[in-house]
Amino acid sequence: MALWFFRGLARQVVTTRYPATLDPWASALPTPPSFVPAGLTFALVELLVDCCPSGALWRENRDLAIDIGACTTCGRCQRVAPDAVVASGVFELAATAPAHLVKRIPIRGGEG
Repeated sequence: MALWFFRGLARQVVTTRYPATLDPWASALPTPPSFVPAGLTFALVELLVDCCPSGALWRENRDLAIDIGACTTCGRCQRVAPDAVVASGVFELAATAPAHLVKRIPIRGGEG
C-alpha cells in the first residue's frame, strides 16, 4: 500500500485536496437521475419503481423516493420517462450518513 495512505491516517487526513481542474472525462460519466415533479404521475412512478434494477426507487405516500447511494446510473428510468427524468449532471457524491442520500420528490400529476 502506498506510503501516502499511512501518512494521511497518521495526520488524520480523510481525503485529498480537491483537484484544481476537473477531469476532462468527467462530462462523459453517467450521472444519477433528476426528476421533474410536474411530469410525475402515480402510474408513471409505479413504472419507474418497477424498472429500477437496484431498488433505488420506491414510492412513499405522495412522494417518489430515491436512494442516490443505491442508484447505479443505469439510465432505465430515463428511458421509461424521458419527460420526467433527466440526468442530474452531478457525478460527485458525499454524505455523512446514508440517510442523507435519500431524496424525496413530490408526485404532482394524476391521482393515487
